[in-house]
Amino acid sequence: MPIVVQKYGGSSVADVEKIRKVAQRVKDRREAGYQVVVVVSAMGDTTDELLSLAKQVSPDPPRRELDMLLTCGERISMALLSMALQELQVPAISFTGSQSGIITNDTHSQARIVEVRPYRVFEELDRGKVVIVAGYQGVSYKKEVTTLGRGGSDTTAVALAAALEAEACEIYSDVDGIFSADPRVVPDARKLESLSYDEMQELASAGAKVLNAQAVEFAKAKGIAILARTAHGQGAGTTVQELTGPADTRVKGVTAEQEMAVLSAASERVRLPELLEFLDARGVRGRALSFDGLLGREARTYIAVPLQDVHGLEAVRRELATRFGEDVSLQEQVGTVTCVGAGINADWGYLSRALIAAEELGARVHAVHTSPLQLSLLVDKVYLKPLTARLHREFLGA
Repeated sequence: MPIVVQKYGGSSVADVEKIRKVAQRVKDRREAGYQVVVVVSAMGDTTDELLSLAKQVSPDPPRRELDMLLTCGERISMALLSMALQELQVPAISFTGSQSGIITNDTHSQARIVEVRPYRVFEELDRGKVVIVAGYQGVSYKKEVTTLGRGGSDTTAVALAAALEAEACEIYSDVDGIFSADPRVVPDARKLESLSYDEMQELASAGAKVLNAQAVEFAKAKGIAILARTAHGQGAGTTVQELTGPADTRVKGVTAEQEMAVLSAASERVRLPELLEFLDARGVRGRALSFDGLLGREARTYIAVPLQDVHGLEAVRRELATRFGEDVSLQEQVGTVTCVGAGINADWGYLSRALIAAEELGARVHAVHTSPLQLSLLVDKVYLKPLTARLHREFLGA
């Protein structure tokens, strides 16, 4: 029997009634002739609540203990879904990330999967059971519990699909697929029928919350097609896969990243390797790095830092001041608006129109970052939503 891997996000398992609906959907898929592996996130806002609890105890919790705490959320979901399936007379068993063979490096809070050993998953599938796996977590080669960062359940699902040679990897959420912008910001955003791996990875890394960037990277490396669809109906969803034929040069999507900060360092007084080692030791990852030192101005290094997996930010700020003094600053009043599409920087047309749109809104553009598929503007956070809507209208006509 072919294997299908399904992943259900936190909103899809937010309460008992929704868990029962997921169980029925899984049962229906099994009765259609598939062996089913289900990856689940923590219920609703459980992860945020656990994180808040930790920060009431410590403003900068030890990363190891934070991983031990946060992995409890997915374990609750997996056990409840297994119970719900067994109430429907469907044999099922739940596994933690480590029990299912998710092996990671030893970076707490933002671990990366290095290997999958799904021996127990295969054994239980052969016994006719549905296997439910706790997403977002694994075990390091040092036998420590680790987490994969926000959205890491997507990565769990794709990694398992690859290891199990699954027919499909289905990512379920409360929206039917991937849209050209956040519908809450742009009501006229369009549902996309398909996206290339590269386009989806650029959108995810720039702040789009529908798929995890590392999951897309893993899917591309393993050639696993991802189907993103709604858990509450029968919509067609969006397929993320390797696209053939002539490249579609249109802009596919516009997204904003609000949870970020910009680190600025005086390049001539701060050794970049020393600064990067400082950030790595504290789990502070950068999305983009640039230099500015032309025409006699003071040379500075800028690093865009997504904050969703940065814990103990105030402690990091204090340590930066102690270690580097006024030569390094961390600013949080800015964010990015990013447009993604093949050929977006083939000429200066898109950049010129984006700058004019920002100017018309009164938004000062602090910096620009470009790549073959991406155009990002760094602006004050107050302009993120209006600029997202304005660029969507400019480039996608709605």
